[in-house]
Amino acid sequence: MSKKITRIKGIAAPAAQTRQDAETLLAEIGSAQRRVTEIEAAMNDRLSAIKAEFEQQAAPFNDAITAKFASLQVWAEANREELLTGRTKTVRLATGELNWRRTPPSVRIQGVKVVIENLKKLGLSDLIRTTEEINKDSILNEPERVEGIKGISISQREEFVAKPFESQIERAEPVLKKAA
Repeated sequence: MSKKITRIKGIAAPAAQTRQDAETLLAEIGSAQRRVTEIEAAMNDRLSAIKAEFEQQAAPFNDAITAKFASLQVWAEANREELLTGRTKTVRLATGELNWRRTPPSVRIQGVKVVIENLKKLGLSDLIRTTEEINKDSILNEPERVEGIKGISISQREEFVAKPFESQIERAEPVLKKAA
C-alpha cells in the first residue's frame, strides 16, 4: 500500500510582488475585517430583537408554569404520605408523574484556612488534599536547569501575522451612581 499524500489546498490568489502590493493587500484585509464586524453586529442586533420578541411571547406561559408548579408542589407535599407507598418516591398520575429526589451530597467550606488548621490539629490531615505540579513558568525562566531531563522539552515556533491598522473611536459612557 502506498501512502496517500494529502495537500492542503489554498485559495488561488496572486502573490504580492512589491511592497505597494503588500500594503494594498493589508489594507484590503483590514477593510474586509471591518465589514465582517459590521455584518456580525447587524446579525447580533437582529438576533437580539428576535430573541426579545419570543421571550415576550413566552413570558405569560413561563409565569403560568411557575404558578401552577408551586400550586402542584403544595398539593403534593400536603398529600405526600397518601401518594407515596413503600420506598418509592414517584407517583404516576394520569397526565404525568411527580417525584421527590435527593441531590448528591455536597460539602461547603467557609474560611478554608481556619478549617485546614482545625483538621490538622485534630489529626485529620488525610482530609486535606495536597497537589504537586510542575512549575512551567520557572522552567521557562531557567531552561538551562532542565537540559537533558527526559520528558521535558521547550519548544517555540514562529507565526506569521498580518494585522491591518485600525483606528478605534474612543467611547465615553456615563457612570451610573447608586442612589443613596
